[in-house]
Amino acid sequence: MSWVEWVALVAVVLALVAVGLGLWVWRQQQRLHAQIAHPAPAPTADAERARGKLVAFVANPSKPDVAELRAAVRKAASEQYLPEPMWLETTVEDPGVGQARQAVEAGADLVVAVGGDGTVRAVAEALAGTGVPMGLMPLGTGNLLARNLDIPLNDPLAAMQLALDGKDQPIDVGWLKVTRWESQVDDDIAEAADSLPADTDFPRDHIFLVIAGLGFDAAMVADTDNDLKARVGWIAYFVAGVRHLHGRRLRVDLTLDDKAAQHLRARSVLIGNCGKLPGGITLLPDAIIDDGVLDIAAIDTRGGIAGWAQLFGEVVLQGVGVRNELPAKIGRIDHARARTVRVAVPGGEHVQVDGDIVGRASEITARVDPGALVVRVAP
Repeated sequence: MSWVEWVALVAVVLALVAVGLGLWVWRQQQRLHAQIAHPAPAPTADAERARGKLVAFVANPSKPDVAELRAAVRKAASEQYLPEPMWLETTVEDPGVGQARQAVEAGADLVVAVGGDGTVRAVAEALAGTGVPMGLMPLGTGNLLARNLDIPLNDPLAAMQLALDGKDQPIDVGWLKVTRWESQVDDDIAEAADSLPADTDFPRDHIFLVIAGLGFDAAMVADTDNDLKARVGWIAYFVAGVRHLHGRRLRVDLTLDDKAAQHLRARSVLIGNCGKLPGGITLLPDAIIDDGVLDIAAIDTRGGIAGWAQLFGEVVLQGVGVRNELPAKIGRIDHARARTVRVAVPGGEHVQVDGDIVGRASEITARVDPGALVVRVAP
C-alpha cells in the first residue's frame, strides 16, 4: 500500500472517530437539556426520613394472615427506602416483651406491634421509658389503644404506613399492682416473687394503656368464650356480660392519692388512661391520654335490669356530652381523677388490664407514668 493510500485510510479513521465523538457530545447535551427541562422528582421528606432507619415488627403469629402480612411488609418497606425490617414473632412463653427488647438492643428506630391488645401491651412494656416509638398494626378483637389513637382498624398496611409517616406523641402509661391476692396460695406466690431477682419476669406490675378494672368488667372478660370472640368479635364480651348482670355488688374501699379512703358500693371500679371502647362507647369522657392523671369510674346499679338500663342510658348520654345529675339513680357512674389509686374489696374479685385477666385480687394499686411511651399517630 502506497503512502497516499495510508494517508487516506488514516483520514477515514479520524473522520469516523470525529463523527463518533460528535454523536456522544450531542447525546450528552440532549440528556442534560432533558434533565433541566424535566428534573427527576426529589425524594419525599418521608422517604428521606425513613432512609437508613431500622424498623422492627413484633407479630403475633396466631392472628389470621400474619404470614401474608410479613411478605407485604417487606415489599412496602423496600418501597419506603427502608432497609430490611426485623420480623420477630411472639410465643406463648413471651407475648412480645422480650422480642421488643431485642429490637431495641439491635438499634431499632421504630417497633411496630402486629396483633391484638395483648401484643400491644407487651411491646409497650418493653418500650416504656426508652424513647423508641411504637407503631400499631391492630389485628385483635378490641384494639383498644388503636381506637383511642384513631389508627386504621381494618387495614393493617394503612396502619403500617401511618407508623412510618406519622408523628411521635408521648402518652401516659398506667401500672397496676396486685398488693393482696384473693387466696393464701396467691399470697404465697406473691411472697416468693418478692424474693426473686429484680430482673425476673414475674407478673407483679402490669402495664395498661387504656382501662384497668376490678369487678363486673373483669368477670365479663374472664367469662368470654374465645371461640365466640373469634366468630363475632367484641360482641362476645357483651354476651358474657349478660351472665353477670345479677352478680353481687361490691363493698369497696377507694383511696385516691393521699386523701382519706371512701367506702362505697359498686359493681365495678375502672381506672382509665383513655376512654373509648368498642361499639362506639365512651366510658370515660374526660380521660385524656397525655394529661398525667388517671380517670376513675365507680359503676353501680340497683333494681335489676332497670338499673342496668339506666346505667346504659348514662353511658350513652355522657358520650355525647350530657351528664345526668339527678339524685337517687338506680344506675349510676361516678367519676374522679387521681395519680395514684388504691382499691380494696373484701373477698376478692377478678382484675383485668386492657382486656387481659390478671387474676382474682382483694387489693390493687395503680399509678400513672406520665409521657412514658412514645407512639406514632397521624400527623
